[in-house]
Amino acid sequence: MPARRRADYYCFPMPPDAQLLGPFVELSRADWANLAETTALPLDAATLEKLRGLSDPTSLTDVREVYLPLSALLSRYVRITRELHQSTNAFLGRATTRTPFVIGIAGSVAVGKSTTARLLRELLAAWPEHPRVELITTDGFLFPNAELDRRGLMHRKGFPESYDRRALLKFVMDVKSGDEEVSAPVYSHLVYDIVPDVSVAVRRPDILIVEGLNVLQPARIRLDGRAGLAVSDFFDFSVYVDAAADDIRDWYVSRFLSLRDTAFRDPRSYFTRYADLTHDQAVTQAEQLWDTINGPNLDRNILPTRDRATAILRKDREHHVQWVRIRKV
Repeated sequence: MPARRRADYYCFPMPPDAQLLGPFVELSRADWANLAETTALPLDAATLEKLRGLSDPTSLTDVREVYLPLSALLSRYVRITRELHQSTNAFLGRATTRTPFVIGIAGSVAVGKSTTARLLRELLAAWPEHPRVELITTDGFLFPNAELDRRGLMHRKGFPESYDRRALLKFVMDVKSGDEEVSAPVYSHLVYDIVPDVSVAVRRPDILIVEGLNVLQPARIRLDGRAGLAVSDFFDFSVYVDAAADDIRDWYVSRFLSLRDTAFRDPRSYFTRYADLTHDQAVTQAEQLWDTINGPNLDRNILPTRDRATAILRKDREHHVQWVRIRKV
């Protein structure tokens, strides 16, 4: 990203027609896009193609008008959080080093949160103040299929109880505490399971992005009535990718059809049994999976966490973000 004056990086005039909605400020896409209209786009079409999820139509225009301004705002948050950290340590007479800035990305299956997370990783790494950006998905913290079977939870994979929440919480705590190296397990979407004896190491990045369905879940209440810790307690910023449930359902079905013609045909795939379905059979199967698993998970667990986010990106039926809400400070 080209060098610019520091004042240029962090200039965010409020558009005159921005709506003030409770704890949020809502901006139309046009007003949001204007906030970073002079900032150079640090990726090209070929890079975007690698970052997009299956059947995701995000364009370079979307990147410029939605995700580039968000990266600029996040860069501002990183800088100010770092300054607050230094000021607080000076007041307390401590000389502790900085810890990574942690961003949570939440939203439904098929809404495009993985594309959002990958785009933000690419864009944030282009800002000169924080070139080291890591991305971890919470899929790696799902219990292995054998454990899900033992607990009778295979039909609830993706629900909060299907995750090893203690391991995920410890991972984020250790990263936020500034540990030199923290390891996370790896999940394979092809075999639909945790990969045994494989992990990915996170080594003190400037920014860590944690992407997953339930990362904004509040803390559970313990048996003694006290609240525990939640992963979101360690986030410095969070993004919820939002859309109408009917639209997400259609996107899920479309993605299922695409997978039927690609990944499901791999003999190693957990879902090879779906590869030979007719079009109508595949649609029926995808709708059944949505209506019994992913839709209820969205309604009961994911959507209720939306207003806990710092930023909400609302998409229309064509996958284009139409407005952005930013939590007031």
